[in-house]
Amino acid sequence: MKLEEALKMIEPVNEEVMEECKKRWDSIAHPLHSLGKLEDLLVQITGITGCLDIHLEKKALVPMCADNGVVEEGVTQTGQEITALVAENFLQTKAVSSIMCKTVGAEIFPVDVGVARDVSILNRKIAYGTKNMTKEPAMTREQAVQAIETGIEMVEMLKEKGYGIIATGEMGIGNTTTSSAVASVLLDMPVENMTGRGAGLSSEGLNRKINAIKKAVAVNKPDRKDAVDVVAKVGGFDIAAIAGLFLGGAALKIPVVIDGVISATGALVAAGICPTAKQYMIASHVSKEPAGHLLLEALGKEACLHCDMCLGEGTGAVAFFPLLDIATAVFYGMSDFGGIGMDAYVPLD
Repeated sequence: MKLEEALKMIEPVNEEVMEECKKRWDSIAHPLHSLGKLEDLLVQITGITGCLDIHLEKKALVPMCADNGVVEEGVTQTGQEITALVAENFLQTKAVSSIMCKTVGAEIFPVDVGVARDVSILNRKIAYGTKNMTKEPAMTREQAVQAIETGIEMVEMLKEKGYGIIATGEMGIGNTTTSSAVASVLLDMPVENMTGRGAGLSSEGLNRKINAIKKAVAVNKPDRKDAVDVVAKVGGFDIAAIAGLFLGGAALKIPVVIDGVISATGALVAAGICPTAKQYMIASHVSKEPAGHLLLEALGKEACLHCDMCLGEGTGAVAFFPLLDIATAVFYGMSDFGGIGMDAYVPLD
């Protein structure tokens, strides 16, 4: 599906079904809204799917994998070879996120959208990494759209296979630099506020990272009112593809879970392209990275988990899946008040 086709399909979530879901929760034998966000999550999911019948048994994690030319500027602790290594490990259940997926009953579908060398995961390679954004645009606008459409394609594929919910993940050395750049431009906030140490930079390395982002923004002059332009000039293939996952989820009525900062930056790009897409996004955790809470606030989201995680790969989103399973089990397994012989709770002034 092309980007323009997907955008035409995105409409607001179904408020009527959400009201039905709220009434069902209120009829369950428990104090009103005593499960808090667990109740709200299922209400949102029914609005997304347009159906009170919730099916989250088949869960998927889609890590978008790509390299970033900006690593030439010394903004990372490790080299690009790590991207390919971890990408391969996804399929061998050796990566953290793939082990977590196995534990919670989710499937993992890693995608190569721009790894610097050939790997054995699903090949949707746009190029062998982006350009160095401190010298020129990271990619062309056409490449950015291609990456977005790759994300949409993945949602189409997973819906056809019967998956009911998708978590977003990523792998790409240097992508905390690109995500900080994109986020600082779209939110019009200082680079320093959006940039952290990533996978363990020293103070000197952090300064190099901040300066590289400032230089990239100055050189490329991305238009903050045009999210595609921003991700093309100072972003990465992985961020653009994650944006496509969120847009595809909104078009095809499948809930898509935000992971950490890179994933949330992809969500921000998607929201810049189509604000209604925010209604289809679910927040999982608050990243320890400086931009973590700022991005969720910008998206109007509240996360359930506060674990000080900042690994990426989709780990926070996968850790969140069991909460949805618990909520769904109670929603369908609990009797109503009449069934257990007690009067229903009523709202009090």
